[in-house]
Amino acid sequence: MAGAERAQPARQPSEDRESALRAAYEVAGLTLEQLWTRYFALGGSADLLEVDGELAGLVQLPPGERDVLAHAINERIDELAARHRAPYSRLFRESRPTTGPLAALVGLLEAAGSAPPERLPVLAAAAGRALGVEVGVHLIDHEHRALVLVGPGGGALAIPGQGIDSTMAGRAFRTSQILSSDRRDQPRLWVPMVDGADRVGVLEVRLSTADELYDPALRSQCTWLAGLLAHLVASMEPYGDELERPRRRQRLAPSAELIWQQLPPLTAATDAFVLAGMLEPSYHVGGDAFDYALSERTVSLGIFDAVGHSLSAALIAAATLAGYRSARRDGRGVFDQATTIDDVISGSFPRSTFVTGVLAEVDVASGRLRYVNAGHPPPLLLRQGRVVKELSDGRRIPFGLDPGGLTVAEEILEPGDWLALYTDGITEARDQDGNWFGEQRLREYLTRAIAAGQPPPETVRRLTQAVLDHQGGLLQDDATVLLARWTQLEHPDSAAP
Repeated sequence: MAGAERAQPARQPSEDRESALRAAYEVAGLTLEQLWTRYFALGGSADLLEVDGELAGLVQLPPGERDVLAHAINERIDELAARHRAPYSRLFRESRPTTGPLAALVGLLEAAGSAPPERLPVLAAAAGRALGVEVGVHLIDHEHRALVLVGPGGGALAIPGQGIDSTMAGRAFRTSQILSSDRRDQPRLWVPMVDGADRVGVLEVRLSTADELYDPALRSQCTWLAGLLAHLVASMEPYGDELERPRRRQRLAPSAELIWQQLPPLTAATDAFVLAGMLEPSYHVGGDAFDYALSERTVSLGIFDAVGHSLSAALIAAATLAGYRSARRDGRGVFDQATTIDDVISGSFPRSTFVTGVLAEVDVASGRLRYVNAGHPPPLLLRQGRVVKELSDGRRIPFGLDPGGLTVAEEILEPGDWLALYTDGITEARDQDGNWFGEQRLREYLTRAIAAGQPPPETVRRLTQAVLDHQGGLLQDDATVLLARWTQLEHPDSAAP
């Protein structure tokens, strides 16, 4: 805390620190009772007599408690200093802060505006020092299997990554909760880095003493810092390669490079919907892709599987996404979206080219789902933790072929419903004995995940890894899943004209 640092400089002898504390207390002009009230409100646990003894030099509070006391005094001194500023003719807002957590965040935000992406870890470290801690930035790898510590120049450090399923850092990532550890007398916090709803990584916060592990103010400040860093990672990563490179555990094939550049964030959420998607094999994906769009009134979903493999399939999938987005962003519904994709594929590729897929659109207020299935595995509807229906209507031949008749199917969702859209690479993954992962295994997996309270992002991560493990870690076909969960019956603005 900035105030505590002013009252207790790191290099002052103990006697000087105690004298400075008493001198600051006199400047603050607080009664003992007023000081204790402020100290207690900040989380201090010493009683009135113990605080009195500290100020009189008769007893010594633990360092953590003494820092809280110093912070209470410094807050009062800051208030007094503000009172003695020369007045203006009208009130002005406070200028750029110079101390405290807001100063750390403002400094990071301003410096990041003109910095190359690889400088972000250094800027994060500077912001951490302003909060009185040391920090390290761990980014999630492409497969969502490990967290990679990013070095000062943006590259991965030559140390093993933090396994998602085997470390405290990984658990913080999975649960999106702050976790603490004090192994080998190295107290630290693991703080999730989340950009909106998209899990970017984990911020490692190294503390001076274990007393700080459960400081609520420090935890809040570290959460703010982690959130800002996650947003900066997402916004700065496209401007260079140095934040992207550490996330790669192996080379991306050109087809995978193209597909990953086309995908939206893997997770998104509003107060009405949570969406999460993933595709495998991460480094060699070819023709699979998904997309979505969230708004106040409508949620749009699309999942696609292009014919072929490698770069040729990726080019078809990219063109499909372009056609889908073009129609969707013009405000056209699923019927016109489907015909636009048909036109793009048939007009740009040989006549035998096709793409299977599902287009879906949900009215947020009513839960009405409208969808088209172009030769694709039917989506699953889950209600109260179990699969209640395959959405098998609205079928037509794959995109790019002569569709003939086109019917848009409808379904009414209920609050809490899940939609599972997937490609055939999920169900057709085979183990060494030739056994498919299969629809039944998929249904059972989703049922167990919902019963265990897993949110869509973690369910997607675990499901794709289960499919990979089923086929010995090497998929013969792309496997993609997109999950959506409706979280409320009606949006607050749904009644507006």
